[in-house]
Amino acid sequence: MKLEETAITNRNAARVVLQGNAAIAGGDCTIDFSAVTRCDTAAVACVLAWMRAAALAGRTLTLLRVPADLHSLAKLYGVDALICPAGPDAAPTAATLQ
Repeated sequence: MKLEETAITNRNAARVVLQGNAAIAGGDCTIDFSAVTRCDTAAVACVLAWMRAAALAGRTLTLLRVPADLHSLAKLYGVDALICPAGPDAAPTAATLQ
């Protein structure tokens, strides 16, 4: 699923999570962030929710073009190894929740 949003913030996170969960339920476990230019902490929560949904479906979530903002926030919260294990410039990243 390619995100259409240019920003993921607390204002649109609930809708973004629902879109991602619907894609995962439909078998699309790739989230493309190429349109996203700005993130706040809600983006970290979105990715963790998608990882949970993918894990429950027995799938692995793949993240493409993770924005630097999201990588920095993931690092700040100590979940960068889950969200961006290869760093912000690596793509694709398979994000798995153990």
